Amino acid sequence: MEKRGGSLVERLGFEAGTRVAVIHCDDIGMCHAANEGAFEALANGPATCGSVMVPCPWFQEAAEHARAHPELDLGVHLTLNAEWPHYRWPPVAGATRVPSLVDDQGALPRTAAEVVQRARPEEVEIELRAQIDRALEAGIDVSHLDSHMGTVFFPPLGDVYARLAADYRLPVFVLRPTAQALEGSGLEAFREVLGKLADRLESLGIPLFDGFDASSLVFEQGRGREHNVARLRALGPGVNYLICHPARQGDELTAIAADAHCRDFERSFYGGDEARRVLEREGIQTLGMRALRELVRAG
Repeated sequence: MEKRGGSLVERLGFEAGTRVAVIHCDDIGMCHAANEGAFEALANGPATCGSVMVPCPWFQEAAEHARAHPELDLGVHLTLNAEWPHYRWPPVAGATRVPSLVDDQGALPRTAAEVVQRARPEEVEIELRAQIDRALEAGIDVSHLDSHMGTVFFPPLGDVYARLAADYRLPVFVLRPTAQALEGSGLEAFREVLGKLADRLESLGIPLFDGFDASSLVFEQGRGREHNVARLRALGPGVNYLICHPARQGDELTAIAADAHCRDFERSFYGGDEARRVLEREGIQTLGMRALRELVRAG
């Protein structure tokens, strides 16, 4: 893959300095409520794309919906963690093939730190390829890759991430780690790590995002509108990756997640007119990940 000239926003057909948002629905397949919320947000917009968690119990429902709606822009949310207290999932490749990715409950580890400390990179690669292959075999037109809880960003796993991007010829979420882009992201301490990963991916012709907003699921009940309007308004020039976690409130979601109220609000906001009006007032354009896949495969 050969790197092309021009800023990413210009290569995507926008004028230099345009504010562009990829509004990304994370955690599809995690549970039935996540499927309902994400597919509602994607059907109504302005959410533009999302990614599926292949190891999770509700992946098959998500894949069935994707087959019935091939217009959906869906990637694979590379999953090395099963973080919830009472709701867990095992690796796709199976415990015998990836024993360093299985905890004492037979599930993937809970935290990114556990994965980085104990997982063998070769087993991580086996598992992540199994996840991508299962998504493709299930009929999902995989448009991109990203990382659940950011676990794949950490060394030595970043090299695996880069190989997957190159081998499957897919864009991935990766940020150009400038001070401005990292400000308020929670990733400031990882600037050097992210810089090395970004350089490697860019050398492979994988486009880098100009901005990133991960402040999903962090607002108190009743503060969702204020928080998410501010997120949109703060997006800078260039191509921004904005994460949300839409899901439908109910007994299932409440039993799994303490942040259920945030997920339900993000379902209605990123699948509703209010977010669309904010984007229009701010002059922010929206985009999915298939457009970036076209850039990668054209190179």
